[in-house]
This record gives sequence, C-alpha cells and structure tokens, in this order.
Amino acid sequence: MEAHKPAVSGAVYGVILNDRDSLQRMGAALADAPYKGVPKAPVLYIKPAGTVVGSGAVVSLPAGESAVEVGATLGIVFGQGAARLAPEAVPAAIAGYVVVADLSLPHVSYYRPAIREKCFDGACPVGSRVVPGAEVGDLASITLRTYVDGSLVQTRSLADLVRDVPTLVADVSGFMTLRRGDTLLVGVTWQAAQARAGSRVRVEADRLGAVEFEIAAGEGAA
Repeated sequence: MEAHKPAVSGAVYGVILNDRDSLQRMGAALADAPYKGVPKAPVLYIKPAGTVVGSGAVVSLPAGESAVEVGATLGIVFGQGAARLAPEAVPAAIAGYVVVADLSLPHVSYYRPAIREKCFDGACPVGSRVVPGAEVGDLASITLRTYVDGSLVQTRSLADLVRDVPTLVADVSGFMTLRRGDTLLVGVTWQAAQARAGSRVRVEADRLGAVEFEIAAGEGAA
C-alpha cells in the first residue's frame, strides 16, 4: 500500500452526537448526566497533530489493544479564518472537503475526556486531496462507506446530520476561531464498525475519493 501525505496540516477538531442515528440508538442514556438530554451545542474534541496520517499509513494500536472503531466522516477544511460566522457566510470560508477515518479505541462513556482512546498516534487517517465544494455538490447526498479487508461493514449518509455544515460551523465559530488550514470533522457514528490488528481498511465517499490504511498490533498488544 503506497503511503501519501495527508491533505491537511492545521488543527483537527472532531464532533460527537451529530447524527440522528446515534442519538436514536443511545436512547434513554442521553437523559443521564451530564447532558440530561440532547446536547444543545456541538460536543467537540481535538485530534492532535500526531494522530494525522495519510492514505497508505500503517496505524499501530496502543499496547494491549487489538481493535479500533473506524469513524467514517467528512472533514471541512478552511481556506480562511472563521469567527462568529452566520450560516450563510460559511461556504465562503471553506476551501473544500476531505474524507477522514476518525479512529477511536472502543470505550463505553462519552462523558469523560477520552484522550487515550481518541488521540493515539495515527488515529486520524486523512485522504490525499481536499475537494472543492463545487466538485462535491450537495453534501446531504454523500454516502460514506467503510470496508474492512475488502468487505463492506458500514455505510452512513450525511443527510443524517443533526447540524449540517453551515449550522455546525456557525455554532463552533461562535465561540472559537477556526483558522486557515484547520479541519472540522462533521461527526462520527456512535459505536462505529471495528477493525482488528492485521486488517486493511478503506473509507470512501461519493465524489471525495478514499483513504486506506492498515491496522497493526502495538507492542504488547493482545
């Protein structure tokens, strides 16, 4: 598998609980603390620089781990700074979109900082091209597909987003500045499909291409 440079170089921010399917499957758990209901603002986390790798990478799991969740998602890449934008002003700040596999070690709770689970080295494989919005077209028509060892294991439609791209960026830029080159992921599916050490994974999206990578066992992994 040929290695490529990732298409992004700025900060990468992830979002959870931004698709209707996840909220429906979580059900009554959303009524528990700390949310006590559907979140009223985007729930964010950071994918540090060491997580970002390109298509063709070999991702080694942390010691003692043998499986990883593959969160197929879309990255919004900013071509200019975005601060306190209204939804209608968002498209002008976007350089384009890129397919991303937001990896996470399986864990039960969203209600604590999942640093080890989401921030291990290589936990954010990114496609090799940022595709301009004019080429992507209607984002709601995009379907993301995850393959493990050549078998289709999960699909998701971006029509299922709770906050669409203009709304998500407007909400996030209302309290923090997204800088040129930064990437904001639109969100991952709760309990996404898993891949095990030794697997080859491909995440592809209509009109956006694909990102491919291998999962390797870390030292001391089970």
